[in-house]
Amino acid sequence: MRQRTASRHDAATPSTPAGHRGRGRRVAKAIGLGAFAVVVLVAVGFFTWAKLPMSATASSLRAVADDPRVAVTDRPDLVVMRPAQTEALDQGLVFVAGARVDPQAYEEVLSGLVATGVTVVIERPVLGFGLFDWRGLDHFTAAAPEVTNWAVGGHSLGGVRACGYAADDPSVDGLVLFGSYCATTDLSGDDDLPVLSLSGSDDGLSTPDDVERYRDMLPADATMVEIGGSSHAQFGSYGEQSGDGTPALTDEEARARIDRELTSFFATVGDGAPAGG
Repeated sequence: MRQRTASRHDAATPSTPAGHRGRGRRVAKAIGLGAFAVVVLVAVGFFTWAKLPMSATASSLRAVADDPRVAVTDRPDLVVMRPAQTEALDQGLVFVAGARVDPQAYEEVLSGLVATGVTVVIERPVLGFGLFDWRGLDHFTAAAPEVTNWAVGGHSLGGVRACGYAADDPSVDGLVLFGSYCATTDLSGDDDLPVLSLSGSDDGLSTPDDVERYRDMLPADATMVEIGGSSHAQFGSYGEQSGDGTPALTDEEARARIDRELTSFFATVGDGAPAGG
């Protein structure tokens, strides 16, 4: 009888994991590449979204350009507004734009203050978010070295960043909040810091309840002003904003109220002397 000769296949181990390991590595690599692609797409989408700000309205830019009381210098990192007809006071405001809002959208609402002699520097935040901006306050105050009494302020998330400036720099002479609150910074113990908090009764983003919830983060004598009928977007000039309330005031009425409160507040900031005087 003919004996069966064992083949190499018969002698080998019945099943080897090498093939499975190869397939496993390929699957893991594919998953890793897929996850990386998702991260890249999310990052690209975020950066694209962040770099497409809510633009200033054409009418507001035109109004400021035609205002002989105000001189505007637009730089890549900031906007400087100086009084053109009134003697400049020794007072300034570094203002942080709200998230993804064009800094020039605040020119019109701040022009009345500038006309009284106060210099305003509006920050262009990194990636459109003040919370991502690592630059110190001195980067912005250096744009107007003639000013020595500086307040800080901001709108929405820009106001949160301004609270941080006020906490980190003891030379800050005042804090102005537009539809904002100190969400992460406790200034309640700084009794020497004048604070003006302007909020809107119809603000759908920084709601009156939000402002009240964080009231204890501000000094006890902070000036809290709720503008009846005003919305979140009316603290700038960039049109309607998703999630906001419907204002009962016109934009002109809201700006007039903001201007009145700002002018009154700045009488308490620093010494109010002419710059260089």
